[in-house]
Amino acid sequence: MAQVIDALAKACEVRPAEPEDAVQGVGASYVAAPATVTEAGELMRAAAEHRLAVVPRGAGTKLHWGAPPERCDLIVETRRLGRLIEHTAGDLVVKAEAGLPLEKLQEAVSGTRQQLALDALVPGATVGGALATATAGPRRLLYGSARDLLIGITVVRADGVVAHAGGKVVKNVAGYDLGKLFTGSRGTLGLITEAAFRLHPLPQASAYVSATVADAAAALELTRALRRSSLVPSAIEVDGPDPITVTVLLEGFAGGVPARAEAARDLIGGRITEEPPGWWGRLPDGEVLAEVRAAPSKLTAVFQEAPAHVRGSAGRGVWHVGLPAGDAEQTLDRLRRHGSAVVLSAPDGTALDRWGPVPALALMRRVKDQFDPEHRLSPGRFAGGI
Repeated sequence: MAQVIDALAKACEVRPAEPEDAVQGVGASYVAAPATVTEAGELMRAAAEHRLAVVPRGAGTKLHWGAPPERCDLIVETRRLGRLIEHTAGDLVVKAEAGLPLEKLQEAVSGTRQQLALDALVPGATVGGALATATAGPRRLLYGSARDLLIGITVVRADGVVAHAGGKVVKNVAGYDLGKLFTGSRGTLGLITEAAFRLHPLPQASAYVSATVADAAAALELTRALRRSSLVPSAIEVDGPDPITVTVLLEGFAGGVPARAEAARDLIGGRITEEPPGWWGRLPDGEVLAEVRAAPSKLTAVFQEAPAHVRGSAGRGVWHVGLPAGDAEQTLDRLRRHGSAVVLSAPDGTALDRWGPVPALALMRRVKDQFDPEHRLSPGRFAGGI
């Protein structure tokens, strides 16, 4: 142990792990916190020399997502990689380190009336965590997800080599596939250290229009009416079942939003507010939390199969469902008849098929073998035990 910790300490700040550092019940041996990309590379190189299993950790807000690691020798914290590197307002681009909380990034760019149009579903989430878990909130309907907004990325490979892809301007897309590959990889391909994103102007005004409906079929009809309209909603969210509410977000110029909100109210009924409902952009409660992706037309089926709690993007067909642990397996099986259903979190020790069928699993395994031949990075955390 002394030899290993001495080798890690040559790279950056390191300490023995505590019981609270365990990842879903799997204890770690060491916790390291590099402060620069160079330190991160040296740390990963030392970990490779000692064949340590590595699990990245940002703010830890979603560390309980995914399957438990098969083993966890070293936790790599990104808390000291928390700087805003560059904000080029004229190009609508920001570059930041992975440990920077999304809220702080938003504060930094808001001074020039700009925004990273990425909603933090979990308060306190970091840039790296948002990319690693590929999370996106209500406004994915208009602006897309983290994968769509990412234009450049810096990662440290399993062997400690630092790799860059993309650029700092929106038109430079060279190597952008690496960014797409790492978005949603859950720490299994490498350590994300920096990211560059395209920004959007902050809207001058916004309004929410909410309507309560009798059932999921009525919610689907309202969603279809909104999508067919010329209102250009930024988000269409549904929450239910008690009651089922459809809420649409409209953003834009101060002179145009009120009229669009009135038109939305005429279309779906309900009421206009300046603030979102309390559930907006938050994950539902439940012992088991799953993400369901299906055609938007499957809204009624999702409510039928998961009657406990459904919330999410009716416009995009991405819903989060809260399930009781006792019948989660059967409910997931039914949901997978209509699309994909991935378990984000479950109580420690819960035996579930977290991923369901994964058609691209063979390809994913080849990619894993290429980036992490020894399978030391977050081993077992991803689909198929990757």
